[in-house]
Amino acid sequence: MMKILQLCNKPPYPSVDGGTMAMNSITQGLLSQGCEVKVLTVETDKHPVRRELIPSEYLEQTGMESVYVDLAVKALPAAFALLCGESYHVKRYVSEAFAAKLREVLEKEQFDIVHVESIFLTPYVPLIRKYSDAKVILRAHNVEHLIWKRVAQSCPNLLKRWYLKHLSLSLRAYELEHIGDYDGIVCITRNDADTFRQAGCRKPIASIPFGVDSGEVPSVEVEPDSLFHIGAMDWLPNQESIRWLLEEVWPVVHREVPQAKLYLAGRKMPAQWMNATIEGVSVIGEVPDAMYFIGSKKINVVPLLSGSGIRVKIIEAMSIGKTVVTTTVGAQGIDYIDGENILIADTPEEFARQIKRCLEDDAFCNRVGEAAARLVANQYDERKLAVQLIDFYNKRLEI
Repeated sequence: MMKILQLCNKPPYPSVDGGTMAMNSITQGLLSQGCEVKVLTVETDKHPVRRELIPSEYLEQTGMESVYVDLAVKALPAAFALLCGESYHVKRYVSEAFAAKLREVLEKEQFDIVHVESIFLTPYVPLIRKYSDAKVILRAHNVEHLIWKRVAQSCPNLLKRWYLKHLSLSLRAYELEHIGDYDGIVCITRNDADTFRQAGCRKPIASIPFGVDSGEVPSVEVEPDSLFHIGAMDWLPNQESIRWLLEEVWPVVHREVPQAKLYLAGRKMPAQWMNATIEGVSVIGEVPDAMYFIGSKKINVVPLLSGSGIRVKIIEAMSIGKTVVTTTVGAQGIDYIDGENILIADTPEEFARQIKRCLEDDAFCNRVGEAAARLVANQYDERKLAVQLIDFYNKRLEI
């Protein structure tokens, strides 16, 4: 039985956003294949551990432990990092308390693999090497610096754009310098894997996407002529995409299909939209059951303009047969066929046209959604992907 320590930069359960869902998918997939998994996670003010919501079975299976780390942005440390050219994104995760707990776990148990979720926990790799003979694998959810580079490019405020550009450059320097610290890297998309290779990484790299548990479709009536977007709204690319949707796309859709209704859901919804009155738009904020909400609506709109990795919410929506209209950026990492199992649109005019076609042609819309569900069942089942991950682990252990 392979024994794995999974280090998480935020609690994987309960899953509240794409990142936590991707981590929990790894946990569940490995458990389903008979692996022994121990979870050690950072918890923060933004992502606390809510034990009352965690099933006892999960806690028993994973032995999940957490350490609080203060990730609040502080002016002096941020300024010092700026002057020294260091990545403040990464430095915030350096914690004596987390290091002490990690050392305790490594001294108490022996592991075959230490699976590190995200580049932000890389400062702990030397400690892992000191107290464990395990192979250390990075799960790269994104090429992080590319997200901040794209956000900086689209920021209208010159001073903020300059600072965001600095953050992306310092994160890029750190990311590309330290990916070689690992025994192997598992990217979510082929694009991200290619980016690391082109940057000179010579470590073994695999591309294994996000997986879902292809369970039952929620038993809920689907509202006709309904569109929806759901995602963590404290993530800047999501804010950028909703702004584009409301300002550039929705006026066209509402004018040409006035009965259409757009629903915006997600935790940390900005007040500017929660308090706004926009004809045909209902801003809900956080929903108690994301899959029930997704199941109750017809078309998933994901107008992402920046970002890296794979959009977990798109895979979830596709898994239950929802038609997805998104951008090339939004669909990256998905092995799609445009017009068959997803609809791609990169301009406001094309995005509105695709939405209108789905609203006016039920047969076409349903056909795309059904093809999407087949794609996910065939290629994004978490149990099948766990087999690929274990195979990658085994090859690293043989070296």
